[in-house]
Amino acid sequence: MNTVTEPKKEPFFTKDPAFFKTLFSMMLVVALQNLVAYSVNMADNIMLGSYRQDALSGAATVNQIFFMVQQIAMAIGNSLVVLSAQYWGEKRAAPIRALTGIALKFGVLCSILILAVCTLFPVPLLRLFTDDMQIIAQGQSYLALVQWTFALYILSNILMSVLRSVGTVKISFYISIVSLIVNVAINYVLIFGQFGFPELGVVGAAVGTLVARILEFAIVVIYLAKFDKKLSLFSGGLFAKNKSLRKDYARVVTPTMVSQILWGVSVPMQTAILGHLSTDAIAANSVASTFYQYLKVIVVAMSSASAVMIGNAIGQGNRRRVRSDARTLCVIDVAVGLVLGLALFLLREPLLSFYNLTDTATEMALNLIALMSVIMVGMSYQMPVSSGIIQGGGDVTFTMKMNLVSVWLIVMPLSFAAAFWWKWPVEAVVLCIQSDQIFKGIPTFLRFRSYKWMKKLTN
Repeated sequence: MNTVTEPKKEPFFTKDPAFFKTLFSMMLVVALQNLVAYSVNMADNIMLGSYRQDALSGAATVNQIFFMVQQIAMAIGNSLVVLSAQYWGEKRAAPIRALTGIALKFGVLCSILILAVCTLFPVPLLRLFTDDMQIIAQGQSYLALVQWTFALYILSNILMSVLRSVGTVKISFYISIVSLIVNVAINYVLIFGQFGFPELGVVGAAVGTLVARILEFAIVVIYLAKFDKKLSLFSGGLFAKNKSLRKDYARVVTPTMVSQILWGVSVPMQTAILGHLSTDAIAANSVASTFYQYLKVIVVAMSSASAVMIGNAIGQGNRRRVRSDARTLCVIDVAVGLVLGLALFLLREPLLSFYNLTDTATEMALNLIALMSVIMVGMSYQMPVSSGIIQGGGDVTFTMKMNLVSVWLIVMPLSFAAAFWWKWPVEAVVLCIQSDQIFKGIPTFLRFRSYKWMKKLTN
């Protein structure tokens, strides 16, 4: 393992202009990419919703499966970022190429397993989310094509992750833009049967998604092969056997995968809790969550940027600089959280004016948005620090342990009890469901202040 030097004393906060330029440019591009990706799903929902309700419900059911695929893809990609960012801090591209090959092999294995389950057990899989046979029929037609996009999504995410680890993020944004345009255009033509094309309904939406995913994968491969000068990914060593790096990757990806799946499985269960409440409660939470999710893309971008920058700094071997960078990131996280929370609170009434809700649902939505504006501040601190700084700094088990305890031993039991046993108001139930975004800040702060998360993982 490489030794870590301790050069001259760094200030408590980083004052290097290059640090802020890199941070905010990366945050902006990643946030825009996430926003565009989120808009793809919104466009699908709007188009299918205006076509037929059962088509929308069928696609939404399959999207529950895709949500779990996303968690697997994120775990594989984020694990690659943790290791590759440190190697890039050392300016060593050869290990990054080998690690990318390892991640791609693992991605292919996961894709084969997912495809096998979707192909062999489509109806039982869809029955996990609904008993309505009409919705299952629509979902099965959608899944038959969309299941092939899962592998493309996983592999594209791996390649875009390794680019992110070396600071190349603009290409991911451009790919998302192309994907949005292609997906929306094909959806419009094939869902409704425009310009002489057949009216395919939900199958048309699946075709649009499949073509967009193929295009995404092709663009990122062509970029890496023809235009990228940092990694030279296909110059040799991509699939070279390296036991040491394979073990390193396995040590990182195992807890990361467990953490993502633990959190991912809890999300549909939380949705199910709210789904058993009143119709007004479901509508109010749906509207409030939409606004919350749009602002959340900025928090996710902060996490991604933090992981890359801290990983690069650790790879450079300057622990004092790592600490000052991390402290600066923490303050920025809190400041951004306060701005986002305030914006969400102040805009709640103008935003709700676009919806035609009942008086009860409107009042409930106002309360929920006010509640989520507070939760936004907590999330804006704990997520970028735990998933960005701490995980990006090499401590990949902390987030897993925290999710296991907070989600499954506190949030889920408390939420079930509040909804079905104590019969608390909707606002209190939502507070229970989202409470981990607040109280996880305490262990996150304590772990951060220990600086034990700074672990050099390179060989």
